[in-house]
Amino acid sequence: MKIQQLKNYFTVLGILAGSLSAYAQNIPKKLIDPANMDLSVKPGDDFYQYASGTWIKNNPVPAKETRWGSFNELREFNAQAVRSLVEAAAADKKAPAGSVTKRVGDFYAAAMDSLTIEKLGYTPIKADLAKIKQIKDLQGLLDHIAYMRTSGIGGPMFGFGVGQDRKNVTKYVVNISQGGTTLGDRDYYLKDDPQSQRIRAAYNTYMVKLFTLTGSSETEAKQKATTVFNIEKALAEIQMSRIEMRDQYKTYNKLTVVEFNKITPNINWTTLMPKLKVVGQDTVLVNSTSFFKNLNDMLTSVPLADWKTYLEWNILKGAANNLSSPFVNASFAFTQAQTGQKVQTPRWQTMSSLTDRTIGELLGQLYVAKYFKPDAKVRMDQMIVNLRKAFEIRINGLEWMSAATKQKALEKLHAFTPKVGYTTKWQTYDGLEINRATYFQNLRNAGIWGYNENINRLGKPVDRTRFGMTPPTVNASYSPTMNEIVFPAGILQFPFFAPNADDAVNYGGIGAVIGHEMSHGFDDTGSQYDKDGNLRNWWTDEDRTKFNEKTKALGDQFSAYTVVDTIHVLGKLTMGENIGDLGGLNAAYTAFKMTKQGQSNEKIDGFTPDQRFFLSWAQVWRGNILPEAAAQLIKTDPHSPGPYRTIGAPVNMDAWYEAFDVKPGDKLYKKPEDRIRLW
Repeated sequence: MKIQQLKNYFTVLGILAGSLSAYAQNIPKKLIDPANMDLSVKPGDDFYQYASGTWIKNNPVPAKETRWGSFNELREFNAQAVRSLVEAAAADKKAPAGSVTKRVGDFYAAAMDSLTIEKLGYTPIKADLAKIKQIKDLQGLLDHIAYMRTSGIGGPMFGFGVGQDRKNVTKYVVNISQGGTTLGDRDYYLKDDPQSQRIRAAYNTYMVKLFTLTGSSETEAKQKATTVFNIEKALAEIQMSRIEMRDQYKTYNKLTVVEFNKITPNINWTTLMPKLKVVGQDTVLVNSTSFFKNLNDMLTSVPLADWKTYLEWNILKGAANNLSSPFVNASFAFTQAQTGQKVQTPRWQTMSSLTDRTIGELLGQLYVAKYFKPDAKVRMDQMIVNLRKAFEIRINGLEWMSAATKQKALEKLHAFTPKVGYTTKWQTYDGLEINRATYFQNLRNAGIWGYNENINRLGKPVDRTRFGMTPPTVNASYSPTMNEIVFPAGILQFPFFAPNADDAVNYGGIGAVIGHEMSHGFDDTGSQYDKDGNLRNWWTDEDRTKFNEKTKALGDQFSAYTVVDTIHVLGKLTMGENIGDLGGLNAAYTAFKMTKQGQSNEKIDGFTPDQRFFLSWAQVWRGNILPEAAAQLIKTDPHSPGPYRTIGAPVNMDAWYEAFDVKPGDKLYKKPEDRIRLW
């Protein structure tokens, strides 16, 4: 393509128009507003504070939230949008039986019928608890675990489901994984730092409360809580850590069922899998053989009575939020101890979100009909074309990569499948019964339906139309096995995507998000998958070594950032997302520089085009977070905190230094030779 054609190509975007008309009125007149900034701070000293300091000061965390920022503002808008849809559906007396509106309305109405829910107490789970008492031996225990999974109750002890074979992605295969714990990370069981001790104490209180609410004496409840914790601690000890789980080869263990039986002589998978509704499969994928080897020993070393208590707890914790208020309040008290959240999320918000999670592709049809316009998808599709071209330019320009590996990288880039807005094939939830009068049973029915839908994929072609997220979701994703990038309708709004925005704002926002998801195809894990999505090496050894050196430097950069007290960002856990940010922002900047505005120096509201690009990026990540939530997310979230996402990529980009005149001596300054240049 000639240079002038390329420039025209990238200028097509112009002004991104017509996204969500209902939201347009909420877009500020000044897309980069100096009133939100702290201009007393040098951008080279603290770019986060400079870009967003006044906004941060004026926007504390609301009582019903654990953090508050641009993402949360957008999620709040979408929550209100979803609320309007579910309330209208519930009030529609004329909706035909079986229609989308009728099913969504009935589900939400049942969820909001708190009078009935209060009257029932824990009646919905009494039969489940009684059934556990009938278990007589180890085989009965394993059979009951199978029953719980197939009956929509939940899956204790280990993970079980169907997914793509990572080395043969045209096939579905049974995936069996480590699991069985409740707390957010294994460290909470194993470490004795103040945070872990506090969360363990709150967890014990929570367990004792739920056991007493279902008839146990105080003494018995305390004994049961101790029993459950001891089992879960033993399971945590045999789990791999989150960082170890990032190893794509270590977690790929393909075994015949006969081989797996030898690892777990106390579990006969040949007879257990049919009880899990899996038949005719001779091979499974296991993510941790050592976990199952140790679990096998636990099955006989832990008394059967203790395992029955453990199953009882799994029923209680799975149901608590859907029972009467004493159970809901106990659950919130535990959440509060972990995150610092001040008050419970309003019921309407909890239940509209539950509707989205449970029957999201019914609700999603109502959402896109009202809030997503076709021209938004057209413009987004064009922007993806622009970002793909920019990424191609950057790959071709890499000094550290050989021509052979570049060719493979380009083949993978060109094979990306983009999905924008919503699915092309709505899920109909055939066979899922929803009754306006039976809230808990609706959830149980949905659990059964979801399990069956997953298991029934076996033997069928991989469905590449699946979207993975519901339309109102404020997020985006990349799948290495599908080699696809996905952008739900919910994220295509300000501050990411705005109808009246200049290119700098849109490329610094949604452009960087598009680039971020593309970069996941080339991060430390995604780069191990080929253009077809198979786990297969396509690198030369020399290029992989150079790549690893650069990612180590990036990991060291982020591990030096302090979050709370002495808690640091985990550079290895957040590696993939940090690479996504660095690659994505660079690609977005390359694309932006091919637009008319990107090639000009015309200021808007006192800022140059390049400054607006980086400020747009910064305002996406502005926010406040409660200390408890921040400490929890450091252990469990693969994303770095907002302040460090704001600065982590720009400090490695020459353009940022030039845009804000960042010089040696400024706190964020990195020497040109120390700047990490990856994608």
